[in-house]
Amino acid sequence: MPNVKGKSLKALTQDVAEGYTAVNPIFLKLFEPEQLKKIYREIAKTQNDIRGERFPTNDLAAIRSRNIKLQRLHSASMIIRNFAKERRILLL
Repeated sequence: MPNVKGKSLKALTQDVAEGYTAVNPIFLKLFEPEQLKKIYREIAKTQNDIRGERFPTNDLAAIRSRNIKLQRLHSASMIIRNFAKERRILLL
């Protein structure tokens, strides 16, 4: 698995989900188009992993945490999509 800034893509997307790393256009300028594609795919995988975990039915804090992680990943994917669109990079 390729590394980004000394971290694997999985670790980077986990940091985004936890809120340790903010994804914005300035952050994305550092990456080549191929790296952007890989980050975008890994975000989708991480979203699927979180959705695949057992839903915490009676734990409101865990539900909130899960939803916030999904929201962060979704907003990061939207930012990457718009950044790629501006730069005419095909993500799929």
